[in-house]
Amino acid sequence: MKEIFTLLKDGNKPSLLAAFVNTFLGIIKGIAFFFTGNVAMFAEMMHSLGDAANQFFVYIGSALSKKAPTPQFPNGFGRLINLVCLGAVLIVGILSYETVKEGWHHFISPATESNGMFIALGVLAIGIVLELAVLHKAAKEVLYEVGVGGGGFTAIPKSIKYLKRAKPATKLVWMEDLVATSGNALAFSAILIAHFTGFYRLEGLVSMIIGLMMFYVVGRVFLDNAKGVIGETDQEMLNHIAHIVMEEPNVKDIVRLEVIKEGEFLHVELVVEADPKLSLAYLDDVRDYLTHLILSQKGVTEVVILFDEDDGQLNWQHVDTKTE
Repeated sequence: MKEIFTLLKDGNKPSLLAAFVNTFLGIIKGIAFFFTGNVAMFAEMMHSLGDAANQFFVYIGSALSKKAPTPQFPNGFGRLINLVCLGAVLIVGILSYETVKEGWHHFISPATESNGMFIALGVLAIGIVLELAVLHKAAKEVLYEVGVGGGGFTAIPKSIKYLKRAKPATKLVWMEDLVATSGNALAFSAILIAHFTGFYRLEGLVSMIIGLMMFYVVGRVFLDNAKGVIGETDQEMLNHIAHIVMEEPNVKDIVRLEVIKEGEFLHVELVVEADPKLSLAYLDDVRDYLTHLILSQKGVTEVVILFDEDDGQLNWQHVDTKTE
């Protein structure tokens, strides 16, 4: 139990913050829906509660994925975060379906008037502010994880460029809160327009749009984490490591190089060719140097290096290693 609490301290902080914020928003949106009966508010309530459950699971998964390897699980628990994210999107998928279904019913049989407009608008305004704050926090975390400076007002647009390189948990929070912020703004606009124009079908239409946006997040997160569960290569880091390895004078060629994502971490397996005349002691020093060099790269936690006899031919093809 003590180990679990220790691991939880290192869980993904944006996902924990998002979980608490969405729990609070889900509760007040549920209260607002009870008093107003507004279907756009129902959609936002479902969205917030789904995100809260999602992000609690992701926080716990991100923490447990940092557990040290054991004899039974020698590769560690890094991919646990991918499994948790896959499970979490099932919850969002179910709530997305319910949101679209409820929106369709309201679109077919719209209400004749909108009750408690100011209650709904007030709750949604609070939602916009809080979700935007969480999105900004997630954007700053994305920039921190990829080693890019700047976390002011431009953090959100700046983080879009580096989102693919962010950790799975941070990416999930960023995407969910972008959709949540947009959903709050859409629901806010729909209530206002419906009140002044009498076009109450719009609330049902917006509910369906919010549900479809949730489905988009489900699809993206599912695909990203399915790759992680299977074992995806980090191509950018592979090219980078190949470049620094080939700069070592004692390395004549690379026979095999694998850089596999293990959740938030990278595991490297490398087989290189070297001069057969070099002593085992000398090659051991070369291995120690390369291991230290590769472990100093961001995200790399495990390195395995093997040597093979140089066959006199260069088979490894140079790949451009430009990084952002």
